[in-house]
Amino acid sequence: MRPTLFTRQRPALCRTGMQGTRVALAALLLGLPGLAMAQSLQELYEAARSYDATYLGSRAQAQSAEFRAAQAEALGRPKAELAANATAAVIDVPRFGTGDSNTIGATLNGRYPLFNRANRVTIEQARKSLETAQADLETAEQDLILRLTQAYFDVLAAQDVLATTRASKAATAEQLASARRNFEVGTATITDTREAQARFDLGTAQEIVADNDLRTKRLALDQLVGRAGVQPRPLVVPVVLPGTTPTNPEEWVTVADAQHPSVRRARVALEVANLETAKARAGELPTVDAVASLGSSRGSGSAVSVGGITTSSSLGVQLNWPLYTGGATQNRIKETLVLEEKSRNDLEAARRGVTQATRVAFFGVQSGLAQVKALEAAEASTKLQLEATQLGYKVGVRVNLDVLNAQTQLFTTQRDLAKARYDVLLNTLKLRQASGQLAPTDVDAINRLLAK
Repeated sequence: MRPTLFTRQRPALCRTGMQGTRVALAALLLGLPGLAMAQSLQELYEAARSYDATYLGSRAQAQSAEFRAAQAEALGRPKAELAANATAAVIDVPRFGTGDSNTIGATLNGRYPLFNRANRVTIEQARKSLETAQADLETAEQDLILRLTQAYFDVLAAQDVLATTRASKAATAEQLASARRNFEVGTATITDTREAQARFDLGTAQEIVADNDLRTKRLALDQLVGRAGVQPRPLVVPVVLPGTTPTNPEEWVTVADAQHPSVRRARVALEVANLETAKARAGELPTVDAVASLGSSRGSGSAVSVGGITTSSSLGVQLNWPLYTGGATQNRIKETLVLEEKSRNDLEAARRGVTQATRVAFFGVQSGLAQVKALEAAEASTKLQLEATQLGYKVGVRVNLDVLNAQTQLFTTQRDLAKARYDVLLNTLKLRQASGQLAPTDVDAINRLLAK
């Protein structure tokens, strides 16, 4: 007989329960800024890129690497320097008396390296440092994307928790009113009223906690983007979550091994270590420089035998060849060879870490998508369960506590479903970060899933 009852009529209590949910959601939205004034994820990302101190510091660090490389490039270019001097002297010579001597002179010296292996290696290392700086900047940008997306969805999730908490409280209030009416007419015991009252008081406490959590999450998002009162846009309803492409985790691992900033940085570090060994070996080689000098001086005074302007110039090649360094060069070579081995192991550790993180992120997305589907099915089931329980309560085969438990289960499922959807989107970005593919264009992809 129960299935017949389910199909013939929809219980009034169920309709009022759903109406209470809609009222609570509407009340929450009325207490928030209008959706027309809400900010998109893309808009907030642009704001964060120009405000977040951590990202700006990384960007400045990357820019400074260009100037460090330019300093190293100067090692292969000619250098010139000007030296000037001026002296005044008083000379006291016995039997000849006292005289004075004044000299003013200037010398222009130039040097151009013809062969210097160590300088060439240093220049190459500086160029490699630019690649390291670029990898560090990409890491900082990816970190900013994840921090912003996390803060953005944290606010949306906190809003959902507050909305479901208020909706649950409103439904509990209706159930409390029903229990009181039934007690007054003698069709229910005081136990039903007390159970509903206890659940209502618990809902009030949960609402306070949820409201404070929403404020905290909003403050974190405001701090990240440098704005006040930021209101994120919710997901478009019905929510359609993107899948993972490619569907084979090993393809993600292959891309990660080639593109991930930490792996690229470790590879560059190994190359720099190899160059450091070459620089150490260059300590046994000669250096050859072209040198030139042009000088002029002018002397005057009673003690100067020949006055006037004197000029001098020279041009030549200078050879410096270290023949014995006390073992310093040989030990430096041994040190750099050991450091090469360290860099090689660091690269292998980075590759292994990225591989593991990529696989974990991939299966996290897959698990999240499956969880969303399960929770969507659970939401539909718990709605039917609530309707059946409310109808059973109306006809006297269910007690008030059964209705309260069914309501709690429904709102908990709805809250968990919303959170699971946000987690899937965030984990999708984490997967792209783990594989070294996360880029600002991924922000736009998430942004298209939000309400306009």
